[in-house]
Amino acid sequence: MVRSIFFAGLGGFIGTALRFSLSRFIQESSHSLFPWPTLIINITGCLLIGIIMGISEKGDFLSADLRLFLTVGICGGFTTFSSFSNDSFLLLRDKEWLLFSLYASFSFFFCILAVYLGRIISKIM
Repeated sequence: MVRSIFFAGLGGFIGTALRFSLSRFIQESSHSLFPWPTLIINITGCLLIGIIMGISEKGDFLSADLRLFLTVGICGGFTTFSSFSNDSFLLLRDKEWLLFSLYASFSFFFCILAVYLGRIISKIM
C-alpha cells in the first residue's frame, strides 16, 4: 500500500506541476476570458489517459506501478477530468447506459452545485 501511495503521490506532484505550468503559459499567451487553459488541459489529460489505458489493455506493456503512476498520479494530478472521462468511457463501452447517464449527469450537476455551496459556505465563515 505504501508503495502505491508513493507512486500515485509522485505522479500527482508531477501532474500538478505540469498543470500549473501549462495553465500559466496558455493564459499568458491567450489573453482571453475564456478558460482555455482548463479546456486544453482537460482534453490533453483525457487523451493521455486514453492512450495509457489503451496501451495497458494490449498486454503487459505497463507494470501495475507504472500504470498507477501515469494514470492516478500524473493524469490525476494534471486533471481529474481525465479520470471522470475514463470512468464514463468504461460505462459506455460496457453498454451501461443508465449508469453512464446517472454518473455523467450527477457529476456535472452536483460538482457545480458543490462549488456553489462551497462559495456560500466560505462567505459565512
